[in-house]
Amino acid sequence: MECGYCPTAALHKQFSRMMPRKRRQLIPLHAVQSKPDFSPADTSGSLTVVLDGNSSPISSKYFCEEKRTSSRLGTDFFNQPCISLAKSFLGQILVHKLPDGRELRGRIVETEAYLGGEDEASHSKGGKQTARNAAMFMKPGTLYVYQIYGIYFCMNVSSQGAGAAVLLRSLEPLQGLDTMRQLRSAHRKGSAKPLKDWQLCNGPSKLCQALDINKSFDQKDLIHDPAIWMEPGSEASEQAVVTAARIGVNYGGEWAQKPLRFYIQGNKCVSVIDKKVEREHGVVL
Repeated sequence: MECGYCPTAALHKQFSRMMPRKRRQLIPLHAVQSKPDFSPADTSGSLTVVLDGNSSPISSKYFCEEKRTSSRLGTDFFNQPCISLAKSFLGQILVHKLPDGRELRGRIVETEAYLGGEDEASHSKGGKQTARNAAMFMKPGTLYVYQIYGIYFCMNVSSQGAGAAVLLRSLEPLQGLDTMRQLRSAHRKGSAKPLKDWQLCNGPSKLCQALDINKSFDQKDLIHDPAIWMEPGSEASEQAVVTAARIGVNYGGEWAQKPLRFYIQGNKCVSVIDKKVEREHGVVL
């Protein structure tokens, strides 16, 4: 028997009419959600981002670690014999990222090699390992920072060979010069003349002052540390590298005269120019 009105059939027909319309509503919403620039409303408060001079994000409550985009020198670079590493450093870029996010950069223009146990001018002479020089016996790329005269600091980087390390003597400042000047001025007398750019990092203790390097950096790893690292720079040609005796190591006997200092000829930021060596080797002064 045929029924004139069926409630079930009516409901079925009503839902059939509604479904296509709902699908049409959902499709554009799905398309919006799939766009890469879509972001849901923040219901937990406003986003707080601190910016530096380059308008790059430094910190945010939503992120634990800033993504690093710059390249850095790794294990293969640092894992070299001491003399080879000392020469390879010339032209590379040393970077210190300050707690507020500012980055200080300088190009390495002068180094000294300290060869470990046999080297009478080295802190590790005779293979002696102490609490002070422990970093010299750690893996290549480890910082060895020590204090001199009770006030100044010097920074070295370990290389291949037990107790071998390279002293960073001078940098050519590249980024953050105003900050470097402020940091240097904090260690100078008030009446001293303002420092010129090339004077900011032209010595082992000066570069530590300019980049705010102290004893807390001892044993840090240049390969992985988030605050200090090295970046590839412009490599110095063999012809531009001057090889001379190290500075201030007269206590090392015959080792004081060994040619284990390397610098880029003609760079104004080098701490000490050896005119005699440059003349003997036909370098234009």
